[in-house]
Formats: sequence, structure tokens, C-alpha cells
Amino acid sequence: MPAASIYHICSRADWLAAEAEGRYPPAGSTAMADGFLHFSAADQIAASARLHWAGKADLVLLAVAPEALGDALKWEASRGGALFPHLYGDLPLGAVTAVHDLPLGADGLHGFPPLD
Repeated sequence: MPAASIYHICSRADWLAAEAEGRYPPAGSTAMADGFLHFSAADQIAASARLHWAGKADLVLLAVAPEALGDALKWEASRGGALFPHLYGDLPLGAVTAVHDLPLGADGLHGFPPLD
């Protein structure tokens, strides 16, 4: 399934650790608890944030070039049968095209930048 970018939310601390270590997820991260990294397409990420990150501050949104992930990226049925991108392995830092702050609103939801 083609996408201009896919998106992953993580804590700022995890992202800073990834930059320092040269790999993501950093050691000790819970990002791969299911055996893969969860990503969302642009039209899925706000719902994912509401379901899994509501009320959590100090997060960043990673925009990732899916073509840079090769065969490790799989689009699989998830919530409601929709296809979501899952990465089976570490995220190469060179595949990250942008890192955005996700400010937390008074309503406990995050403000998103324009997505492609």
C-alpha cells in the first residue's frame, strides 16, 4: 500500500536515546512489545494518538519514508480491519524525514502538524 509518509509516535526521551544510540527503538523501549513497531498512515494517526497516547505529554511524531524500510514493512489488518503499517525490525534513522513536537491540548488530545 503506497503512502507518502507513515507516522510513529514516541516519547521525546526515546527519540533522543535513538539519536544518541544510532538506532530506534532504544534498548529498554516498549515500542516493540508486539514484535513490531506500530505506524499509522496520515488518516489514521490522530485516532491512534487518541487511543494510545491521550493525556501524555512530551511526545514527538516521526514522519518516515516507507520506501526506505524495504521488506521489513508490512501492511496488516488491525483496528476495524483497516491496514496499518508495521515494521519488523529497527527503524533506520535515515528513513525519518521529519520529527514534529506533539503539543498536548487542554482536552488531553494532541495537536498535529499538516501531514502528507
